[in-house]
Amino acid sequence: MKIALTGVPGTGKTSVAKELKKRGYDVLSINDIADEFVVGYDEERQSKIVDEDALNEYIKKIKEKELIFIEGHLSHLLDVDAVIILRCNPEELKKRLARKGWNEKKIRENLEAEALDIILDRALEKHEKIWEIDVTEKSISETADEIEKIVKQAPPPNYGKIDWSEWLIENVG
Repeated sequence: MKIALTGVPGTGKTSVAKELKKRGYDVLSINDIADEFVVGYDEERQSKIVDEDALNEYIKKIKEKELIFIEGHLSHLLDVDAVIILRCNPEELKKRLARKGWNEKKIRENLEAEALDIILDRALEKHEKIWEIDVTEKSISETADEIEKIVKQAPPPNYGKIDWSEWLIENVG
């Protein structure tokens, strides 16, 4: 089973993936292979442009033993069996992205993407098994614990309950 571990930048995907790897899970970070699929660079957004179709073909060919997490910002766009989206309150997310040294425009773009449920909306276009985890006040270990419950107990999909629209109304205009 291939499970996407996704979320906007700053939600803790990479840190949680490292914790899951420590716990014995197979994890593939898209960042580790993305350069093979870069087809350009978006100067305005300061980000690489990835050939999503070619990346998806690569992921399709992966033969997993039982379970593999595909970690990365684009993983919800790939042919995976389920999606776990890490979510974070925009106020906390802003602090995290500022600590990374991101410019105000790029921070704003990601805060709006989080508040507008952009990743959830895109995931819903392709997947039915989706879980969201609010990581705002969770440690990396607590988040990994919650992910383990999802993969071991297979609860019904759980999404659409996290709502940052109030933040959006107050901060965008």
